[in-house]
Amino acid sequence: MSSLLALWDVDFTLVNTRGVGIHLYQLAFRDLYGRELPDASAKANMAGRTDLAIALDVLELAGVPDPPVQVKLFEKALTKLAPQVKDLVVASGEALPGAAQALEALAKRSVTQSLLTGNVRAMAEVKLAPFGLTKHLDLEIGAYGDESTVRADLVHLARARAATNYWKSYSGPATILIGDTPLDIEAARATGAWAVGVATGRFSVDELTSAGADVVLPDLTDTELVLDAVLGTGPRLYLADYQPRPA
Repeated sequence: MSSLLALWDVDFTLVNTRGVGIHLYQLAFRDLYGRELPDASAKANMAGRTDLAIALDVLELAGVPDPPVQVKLFEKALTKLAPQVKDLVVASGEALPGAAQALEALAKRSVTQSLLTGNVRAMAEVKLAPFGLTKHLDLEIGAYGDESTVRADLVHLARARAATNYWKSYSGPATILIGDTPLDIEAARATGAWAVGVATGRFSVDELTSAGADVVLPDLTDTELVLDAVLGTGPRLYLADYQPRPA
């Protein structure tokens, strides 16, 4: 493996599962509390946030007593019930154009790849596996949404796990975050990582640029452009054998 660590966001970066996440929240809430998730809770902001942060808001909006205590039970319910939404993912979801090709191209460059996602791990796997998108990802070194309310914390976790597994340092821009929200970019900026924005979600190229991304792509359809973005000026310092494409 190379000395680069590429950490992918899931929703609206690699896949669009069209509301499967909120459906899982509804299942978990019903499983724990025996009633339907209130409409106000279902409208909690999810874009770029971790499941831990989202779940705290959801429980508070639903009037559940002591959300900081209840949230651990809720996260366990999300993990337990995630396999139940696989058929819905297959029926309504899709891999975003170019996602599989981008993952494969980076793997051929021997870039270590994993996830930095707001999803709990079980949900991330359910969203990605039906489309063959876990093949080139080392999920053991990823960082997931039940581990912190702060996305930047997940960067430190993933770096530490990768360093332990591969005996390499992934400091500074040797870690590359790829995501579709300003919170992905903010996490990269806070930890010195290389930030690649992908404007396939709610946020435009201009908004991701303004958030401080090193590079912003309109989508993942141009694999060579993705390689150039991910293996940019900063990361190339850590990848001696990388040869940029001819001008």
